Amino acid sequence: MLKPPSIHPVNERLPLPHTLLESGHLSSFYGDDPPKGDFPVQKKSPKLCGSNYPLSIAFIVVNEFCERFSYYGMRAVLTLYFISFFHWDENLSTAVYHAFSALCYFTPVIGAIMADSWLGKYKTIIYLSIVYVVGHLIKSVGAIPSLGNQAVHVVLSMVGLFLIALGTGGIKPCVSAFGGDQFEEEHTSERSKFFSVFYLSINAGSLISTFVTPVLRGDVKCFGEDCYALAFGVPAALMVLALVVFIAGSGLYRKMPPQGNVLLEVCKCIGFAIKNRLKNRSHHIPKRDHWLDWASEKYSKQLIGEVKMVTRVLFLFIPLPMFWALFDQQGSRWTLQATKMNADFGIYVLQPDQMQFLNPLLILVFIPIFDLGLYPLISMCKFNFTPIKKMATGMILAGMAFGLAAIVEVKINETDMPQLVPKESLIQVLNLAKNPVQVTIQDQDLFQQPVEAFQNPAEYSNLILNGEQQNLHFILQHQGSSLTFNYTVKEKSVYSLIVFEAEGSLSSRLITDLKAKPENGLAAVRFINGLSQDVNLTIDSKQFVAVQKNYGVSEYLLLERDKYNNGKCITEMGEFTLDLGLLDFGASYTVVVTNVSGDAVKTWKSEDIKANSVHMAWQLPQYLLISAGEVMFSITGLAFSYSQSPASMKSVLQAGWLLTVAVGNTLVLVVAQAAPMAQWAEFVLFTVLLFAVCIIFSIMGYFYVSVDPEDLQEKEEKTETPSRGNMISLVTQKTKL
Repeated sequence: MLKPPSIHPVNERLPLPHTLLESGHLSSFYGDDPPKGDFPVQKKSPKLCGSNYPLSIAFIVVNEFCERFSYYGMRAVLTLYFISFFHWDENLSTAVYHAFSALCYFTPVIGAIMADSWLGKYKTIIYLSIVYVVGHLIKSVGAIPSLGNQAVHVVLSMVGLFLIALGTGGIKPCVSAFGGDQFEEEHTSERSKFFSVFYLSINAGSLISTFVTPVLRGDVKCFGEDCYALAFGVPAALMVLALVVFIAGSGLYRKMPPQGNVLLEVCKCIGFAIKNRLKNRSHHIPKRDHWLDWASEKYSKQLIGEVKMVTRVLFLFIPLPMFWALFDQQGSRWTLQATKMNADFGIYVLQPDQMQFLNPLLILVFIPIFDLGLYPLISMCKFNFTPIKKMATGMILAGMAFGLAAIVEVKINETDMPQLVPKESLIQVLNLAKNPVQVTIQDQDLFQQPVEAFQNPAEYSNLILNGEQQNLHFILQHQGSSLTFNYTVKEKSVYSLIVFEAEGSLSSRLITDLKAKPENGLAAVRFINGLSQDVNLTIDSKQFVAVQKNYGVSEYLLLERDKYNNGKCITEMGEFTLDLGLLDFGASYTVVVTNVSGDAVKTWKSEDIKANSVHMAWQLPQYLLISAGEVMFSITGLAFSYSQSPASMKSVLQAGWLLTVAVGNTLVLVVAQAAPMAQWAEFVLFTVLLFAVCIIFSIMGYFYVSVDPEDLQEKEEKTETPSRGNMISLVTQKTKL
């Protein structure tokens, strides 16, 4: 079996160091077509520091680092961009995210065909990189809030994403293969080491960008909100730099001419075989050993034999998309899950989309551990850990990761607001009077005990209504007196009944509360002014709110999680310090300004919606499992499949592998849109589906017989097939009597 590289790209399906697996590269070794176009005679490029490494590879490695930084940095913040900037719901945001990811893995086929059949790899990289840059610039401009309405932003963003998908997918099969072209045939060792450095640049770009761009989004504010324009603009600048660096090395590159694309030849061969078989369905026509033998009238025995080898492996690819359906949800569902968790790690507060950096980090850690530790240990135990078993184990690990994600989601839901249903609402009582108050609501069996003064409500109580809305009588008993208030309550709403003393008598007000937790880990706060004069509150340098006197209520403010100890309260009497304390992740607060004491105002804070109590560190086990699963599944799968096919067909397998990623993302899109369900249930569904697919794949692998492509090719050459001349008369002729 082929050994995988020492360093593997994060979520990137690139060639192994000692075999050139990209669609764009391997096809240049297949076929006898003459070079197309005007290409110069190749010359030896200058060497790097007197070694056998061409100087040109330095430009290619830097280009790849910048491009991967650009792609992964942009994608890291994409889901939250849809949620926060467009205000789309989670299902739509997830669907669009995976539609974009799927397109990024469909378009490499286009890039490979352009490079091999038309432009060559160098021009393909240049032209599609320009498309890539334009897409980034359009995407960044679309994230500027002051530029047009939401329709303009959506159109610009979708056009930008389409161009980015075309650019990144189109150059995917070209860059690494173009780097391999720079080496002379006798320098295979240097070429292998180049691919290791190439993979390192991919991982470095991914690791740094998935950590940095969420910081640019969340910690930098522009236009009064999260700075998505900067978070997209920096990756755009890196892509511009990637293009400039690549062009700067133009005079040093060895540029191979296009020589035809083997993928197209394979598709034509398969299509002709199917068409020819359908034309010759008569029982009088002799059967053939394999359905691909029906292409022998047009294609050589060698090509047909190689296509047979490839189809055996591609058949094993059929169950693989389900793994990628789970794996690529790190940037969508898992990121959304992180927004509902506590991200305070003591010395640093992580952004929810920063958790994605764990995958490239863990990949770099796991590959040497697995290659140098785990696999040799298993081998010492005399266990035949075949590639099929490794891939199945990778599937199991990914399924377990989603099982853990489901458990974490259930724990997160414990701090969520109850699900609102028809003819039902929620209510709590905030007693701002000096003495206990007994609250009785018409036809409701609630609040059996008196509500103490400034008592924090434990939880909301259910109001059962007789219709979409109902007028209810509220009876308040306070110090021997009884007062009645009438309020109209609507279904699927959340209320707070505030009870207070005004001008010596008891009064009340029914105010509307938030129905759900604030999004993206923000904290929500509103103010009730218990003073007899209007107040102007300054929360920080950017948040101001005015609250009317005598228990006026402000609108909710959404704030970043932080300690707000230096606010200001301005009244007719002067300016006073306002200390709100910690406003935590996902919580909703009601802050009552009660009185003025010294140089500060006294407040009472009620936590209406509980803060996120599940720590983000609980996502670490699921990241560990799915990253370990990727190492066992992806690297092993590529190495195994390439070992089972002839050298000229590596590009076809590369295309098939990339398409499994695209189909996997399409599956997530379908589930998110066609079958919306509770998030924990969706995680369980994907877990069950992957386990079922793992069983199917294991059965397929059990009956699969590993072969040596060279031996199989020799066997195919000995096989007798009908001559072309005899096949002319195979079509049954129909005549009229």
